[in-house]
Amino acid sequence: MSQVRTYNSPMREEKARETHEAILCALFELMDSATAADEISMEAIAQKAGVQRRTVFRHFATKDDLLTAFWPWLNARIGASTIPETPKDIIDGPRRAFTQFDLYDLAIRSSLHSRTGREMRMGTVTGRRANFRRALAPAISSLQPADAEKVEALAHLLFSASAWEILKDYGGLTGAQAGETASWALEVILSAVTPGHSPAEVANQRDKP
Repeated sequence: MSQVRTYNSPMREEKARETHEAILCALFELMDSATAADEISMEAIAQKAGVQRRTVFRHFATKDDLLTAFWPWLNARIGASTIPETPKDIIDGPRRAFTQFDLYDLAIRSSLHSRTGREMRMGTVTGRRANFRRALAPAISSLQPADAEKVEALAHLLFSASAWEILKDYGGLTGAQAGETASWALEVILSAVTPGHSPAEVANQRDKP
């Protein structure tokens, strides 16, 4: 009997992983017809995933549990969870990420405006600040603390889904253009605060052929 359990266990685990993934994928696909993930019913998710409603609840005890698991899953799928290690990583971040955001437009907007999306993002703030501070250190080490905080705050803003959305909706840009714009702004800001550079010098350098 123990041999049967040992043999079947990996199969059950693989099936469970497949079902788990199917449920998350179903929620993602349903966002095409919903304004926010919070509005999608568990019944609709089960039907889309091809499983029974009780199966969804076996994997996610509550709707909030499902949504809490969904946002990190989506970030990993998009490739937006990369931790910056250098100032260059932060400068290049929007350029890399914003084009990808266009491919997941509704899901990204839902993460910005749904309750669970906001809660998920706020839950990552402390770690994100620490990662950005560490990555920016070589560029802002000579600044006064108050000025360093300003640069960090601008880096958080420009390398974010919120910046992607605003540049698209208010600036009329594509995701690719928004990424180039945010990366350019980050480059100008970080060059300006680096010893030996000024904002005017950075602007002049960009105007040269």
